[in-house]
Amino acid sequence: MYNPKSLRAEEFIAHEEVLETLASAEANKENRELIDAIIAKARLRKGLSHREAAVLLDCTLEEKNKEIYALAEQIKKDYYGNRIVMFAPLYLSNYCINGCVYCPYHQKNTHIARKKLTQEEVAREVRALQDMGHKRLAIESGEDPVHSPIEYILECIDTIYGVKHKNGSIRRVNVNIAATTVENYRKLRDAEIGTYILFQETYHKDSYEKLHPTGPKHNYAYHTEAMDRAMEGGIDDVGLGVLFGLEFYRYEFAALLMHAEHLEAAHGVGPHTISVPRIRQADGIDPGAFDNGIDDDTFAKIIACVRIAAPYTGMIVSTRESQDCRERVLHLGVSQISGGSKTSVGGYYEPQPEDENSEQFDVSDKRTLDEIVEWLMKLGYIPSFCTACYREGRTGDRFMSLCKSGNLQNCCHPNALMTLKEYVTDYASASTKTLGEALIGAEIGNIPKDKVRQLVRDNLLRIEQGQRDFRL
Repeated sequence: MYNPKSLRAEEFIAHEEVLETLASAEANKENRELIDAIIAKARLRKGLSHREAAVLLDCTLEEKNKEIYALAEQIKKDYYGNRIVMFAPLYLSNYCINGCVYCPYHQKNTHIARKKLTQEEVAREVRALQDMGHKRLAIESGEDPVHSPIEYILECIDTIYGVKHKNGSIRRVNVNIAATTVENYRKLRDAEIGTYILFQETYHKDSYEKLHPTGPKHNYAYHTEAMDRAMEGGIDDVGLGVLFGLEFYRYEFAALLMHAEHLEAAHGVGPHTISVPRIRQADGIDPGAFDNGIDDDTFAKIIACVRIAAPYTGMIVSTRESQDCRERVLHLGVSQISGGSKTSVGGYYEPQPEDENSEQFDVSDKRTLDEIVEWLMKLGYIPSFCTACYREGRTGDRFMSLCKSGNLQNCCHPNALMTLKEYVTDYASASTKTLGEALIGAEIGNIPKDKVRQLVRDNLLRIEQGQRDFRL
């Protein structure tokens, strides 16, 4: 039944293929000759199949695991340099008609405070996010056709793009909402969204149906085939992800890569991003109630192997993870992180009242955006607020071809420096500004082309004089 080109979920995520992949990986986890051959292939920077990557994930040979981590780090540098893209989630509504047992938004939860932002409240939240320095948002909403229909989501997107506050503006709105129709995906495309993101939660069909006992999300095929409908609707940047902890991680890892392979085979474009969230404490939700939690070592290995298998795709780790954990995995493949995040409906403009819990999960990294920006620079990274690729039409296959060729850095590195200059000029604390100016000065010399280097210098001066939004 396995067919990566098929548009049927149970054929491109064929259960038997996953089981055979796991059996093969288990049988070859100490097969030095095969592991060497897979690593050699990975060094070509063309990616790996799900079967090959599963062998590396299972590998128990210590010296080979060191090679795997080193290769992941090198591939990350080759494709993404030392840039880390910054974003923040914005929760619009937590009304939901689904019964997902791992999410506090589930319909039967009577403890959580239900809330939906008005357009005035959306604008207020956006201004607060702009005052922090954010330029890129990921909007989130529960699934409820009455409280948050597609018309509400579209109105919120229009409001977000329309808020111009001091020197701030949101330049890219990514959308993480429930699986929907081709027609609605066309509406999202026409609203000029960035990436459409949808987490699978688990690819194991039986587990999926038990974890989603009621509501439209119970339909495994409709949910799993959402990215195909999104691409049919003209959205060519999509983001995959699973919620690690719900099902055996080896199964999820193989199936996640199979989904990425399917998008490439069926549509010619792999996922723009892959997210790797782990289940966290939330209202009425105890992560310990699930049997498949993974420790930090396993988490790091998953990230390294995803980076090797899919070198072209961005990887996201949110504030679900602690500062220590995020620091550990940044160099292994992560290219985007959130900062200063709130997972409640509202909360950026003013703190959530103690008796009004509307959070989807507890945040582990509670630092401000400025603290995270400063931390990244001390680690040698360039915090980037760039949104240029989407706005310059570098999406879908055009983005992938640039990324796979290694030429994306010619745009991204200068853009990162110019957006960081905006941040340190408009929003940074004194210590962060000092670090940022020094980092920008040092990194300009790493721009290889003389004309581009001079253009960036000129634009940095224009930013100091009050102009904004320069991009290549």
